[in-house]
Amino acid sequence: MPATALNSSRSLHRPELLAPAGDRMCVTAAVENGADAVYFGLDSGFNARARATNLHLDALPELMAYLRERGVRGYVTLNTLIFPEELAAIERTVEKLAADGVNAVLVQDLGLVQRIREICPTLPIHASTQMTLTSAECIREAEQLGVSRVVLARELAIDEIRTIHSQTGVELETFVHGALCVAYSGQCLTSESLGGRSANRGQCAQACRLPYDLICDGSDVDLGDVKYLLSPQDLAAYHLLPDLIDAGVCCFKIEGRLKTPEYVANITCHYRRAIDDALANRPLSFTDDDVTEMELSFSRGFSPGWLGGCDHKMLVPGQSSAKRGVLLGHVVRVRGARVAIAALQSVAPGDGIVFEGNREAGEEQGGRVYEAVPRGDIVELAFGHHDIDVERLQPGQAIWKTDDPKLTSRLRKSFSGNKPHRRVALDVEVTAAAGAPLRIIARADNGASCTIESDERLAEATKHPLTHEVLSKQLGRLGDTVYELRNATAQITGEPMVPLSVLGKLRHELIAQLRESLKLPLPPREGLGEGSRRSQNTPHNSAASNKLTSSELTSHASPSPRLRALCRSLNQLETVLDCKVDGVLVDFADIREYRQATQLAKDRSIDIFLATPRIQKPDEFGIFHALAKHGADGFLVRNLAGAAFCAEREIPFVCDFSLNAANPWTVEYLRSLGARRVTASYDLNREQLIELVEAGSPSGLEIVIHQHMPMFHMEHCVFCAVLSPGTNKHNCGRPCDFHAVKLRDRVGMEHTLHADVGCRNTLFNAVPQSAAEAVPMLLSKGVRDFRVEFLSDGGDSLRATMNLYHNLLAGRVTGKHVWQELNASNRVGVTRGTLEERRNPLAIL
Repeated sequence: MPATALNSSRSLHRPELLAPAGDRMCVTAAVENGADAVYFGLDSGFNARARATNLHLDALPELMAYLRERGVRGYVTLNTLIFPEELAAIERTVEKLAADGVNAVLVQDLGLVQRIREICPTLPIHASTQMTLTSAECIREAEQLGVSRVVLARELAIDEIRTIHSQTGVELETFVHGALCVAYSGQCLTSESLGGRSANRGQCAQACRLPYDLICDGSDVDLGDVKYLLSPQDLAAYHLLPDLIDAGVCCFKIEGRLKTPEYVANITCHYRRAIDDALANRPLSFTDDDVTEMELSFSRGFSPGWLGGCDHKMLVPGQSSAKRGVLLGHVVRVRGARVAIAALQSVAPGDGIVFEGNREAGEEQGGRVYEAVPRGDIVELAFGHHDIDVERLQPGQAIWKTDDPKLTSRLRKSFSGNKPHRRVALDVEVTAAAGAPLRIIARADNGASCTIESDERLAEATKHPLTHEVLSKQLGRLGDTVYELRNATAQITGEPMVPLSVLGKLRHELIAQLRESLKLPLPPREGLGEGSRRSQNTPHNSAASNKLTSSELTSHASPSPRLRALCRSLNQLETVLDCKVDGVLVDFADIREYRQATQLAKDRSIDIFLATPRIQKPDEFGIFHALAKHGADGFLVRNLAGAAFCAEREIPFVCDFSLNAANPWTVEYLRSLGARRVTASYDLNREQLIELVEAGSPSGLEIVIHQHMPMFHMEHCVFCAVLSPGTNKHNCGRPCDFHAVKLRDRVGMEHTLHADVGCRNTLFNAVPQSAAEAVPMLLSKGVRDFRVEFLSDGGDSLRATMNLYHNLLAGRVTGKHVWQELNASNRVGVTRGTLEERRNPLAIL
């Protein structure tokens, strides 16, 4: 998508440049290179980059003072799910953040948002991209909670962002640079499923960066060197900033809390220039060298991501998943220990390089250049002794430049040293008259201001009266402070005399008073103001929450547990309806089949709920209307827009796992919207699930006790990328309708890939998981609603599974018996999954 000039008919707003800070040095690098704000996590947890150094809570007062003095805002990431045992700790953390004057907190957990509004009503809340907000309808629900800014999902195109901006009043923030996750943030359960390391808890193991084999209709597909089927290129949207400003984006976010300070400095300074160019309505002033510099800091290849729409082949070329920097050239010949290359970039001794090779097989070679000798269009390279086995190199082999020490040194200088590189403009007004104190009024661009006076009245000059030039020179001697004198105006009456020592003393007092003026008062702890949020006890529509289906009316008179089954095909549904089941849910790729499914269930007098898609984009609200036409008993809702749709129309609904209810606050909030039941988060282990049950009403929970974990949920379509000549759902020919696809991982597990009604892909874990052994404990705690979910099961296998769980809930068999029977009948075995008491990461991670 080409960049366009800013639309002069729209009111021009100055977007914020938001830089990442994994540690204190990164904060400095961001500030000194032009960031308007920084975001960082705490080493006490609750942030989605657990592997970053992060900052200590006790360091916040000094850090926030540093930022305020430089006119930079500081946002703290509390963007993970909160577990039941952490409720008191997160409350203390929030109160400390508010007291220390952080400018906002980034939050994923819906229940935490509501709780922050109650305990710290003046603390601004930004909805993290982990909240998976993809439409105006979803965002309105977050806005009702008190969210003032939304970090949009990275899968939105600019036109979709423009539509959202026209329909909402909250600020919109979007990522413009850095690593892209192939899965929707907040909807990736891969690390959790495979190794108990939750991305929703900041512990992503990056399984998307691993190689996978493609299996189509039972046969391996030879894709050549395309192995990294789920590893997207990095986002680089510097050329799209004018379009994003015009679309209404108020904040441009750089990804990278795991990156170095040099990376932060590099990317921040380049995007500072790009924003300034866009605001001045001038062409982007970047050169090819500028782009090369950014690539050298970190790059898996640059792309516009989804901002220009879906191009699955461009987004995931599939040939690499690691940082490679920039293409330096290709091998021409090997002569002795020297390698001659046709160079496309400059190369110098000390530069880091890597020769293209199969990294997984250990065939990739790299090191530092020892000598670089130009010979016409060719450059001869020499390396350290034994660093490179030149006999393994071949003419035509690509060579990549991965590091440039000179660039690194220059970047480090931009934020090191005792004197600040970035200054804050200061204006002073001076009033001086003989017989009166000298008076100075100062105002700075960071919001600091003060008024000071000399202790004594000024005497009449006998030799050197005060002049404007003397004032400007003396007050401008701001040394190592962050301030820089911009304007000094003076009203001098008569010929007063001011000793230089007095001006020096006043200058020091001036700086101290400016710093003092930036200190923030403690936020009040009063109740919420009217209209700031919907009451936590008031659902959208009380009638919706009171309208029960027939089986539920019966079940309220009986303590018997209820078993429901989710089916993904009509054949599965027909088999399940022949079993003992208290209700069914259907999740089909073709929603036209929902009418037949509904009729099948009605004929058996069994309640049926239709599953909504997990994602709803601006042009997809009509899917809810289409579902409502089929006359089902309710919806299995997977996003906030679906919940609002049902509540407004008095359609019974159950909230699914994708709404990430991991604590009683979130369960209570979703129930307040009108949800009949809330599916517990898959991030909870057995102990945490029991704590959730004990902390709230077990009658409001539904527990999934058998399933294939939905690992990746992606806008990216693997079917289109590798089985179609097309680039998106409009020209792909829909291979997903005709082919069954699996992805084989490094340990040989074959994971099933499904496409949904929106052409989004879900990769399901090959190994089913069962919580059978946890069921007796859950029953003893009062849980009565359980669910089993089927993927490709059918026939006798499906019937056997249903009978096992029915007998388990009836007390006729033990959880251990169910576990053993399932393992005996399943080709790849069955795991205990997230409800295992001890989690052991698997080899794939």
